[in-house]
Amino acid sequence: MDTKIELKPGTEVATLGAGCFWCVEAIFQQLEGVIKVESGYSGGEVKNPTYKQVCTGETGHAEVIQVTYDTTKINFEGLLEVFFKTHDPTTLNRQGADVGTQYRSSIFYHNEQQKETAERIIKAVDASGAYNSKIVTTLEPYHVFYVAEDYHQNYFNENGEQPYCQLVVKPKVDKFQKVFKDKLKKHQ
Repeated sequence: MDTKIELKPGTEVATLGAGCFWCVEAIFQQLEGVIKVESGYSGGEVKNPTYKQVCTGETGHAEVIQVTYDTTKINFEGLLEVFFKTHDPTTLNRQGADVGTQYRSSIFYHNEQQKETAERIIKAVDASGAYNSKIVTTLEPYHVFYVAEDYHQNYFNENGEQPYCQLVVKPKVDKFQKVFKDKLKKHQ
């Protein structure tokens, strides 16, 4: 279902794709300043797509997370720092074994400021030599976000013992917690 964004003062929304949304959601849920993370779909042509439809790669959607955050605790640039350090933004339409346009590295910018910030950070990361290849993250204007089915929400926290979670999600979360220990929510 298409969700409309109603923001309280001091909050903003970011929509990011970095492969399987289970991995990305599990990381961003732990960031100080993040109020809410929802898994879903953005960037495609099909209205109200299902997971099964998106998995075909034929809807044009990317698996994304939509992050509502407190701008007094973290800004868009801070979110992008985590985004670029927790997935490979140089692999076109692929993250690990997940292959297809639905797994593309993508930033769906909500306004011109987000677009300019993303462009600046992409240039800086490319110039830094942090990766051996150029960043292929797409910058796409945000139009609509469709919340994924209920069983995709909070997936790692509720299904952490599943093989995919143990083999794919948990190592990413563990690495994130080491690299960004100073940015974790205090109750972690």
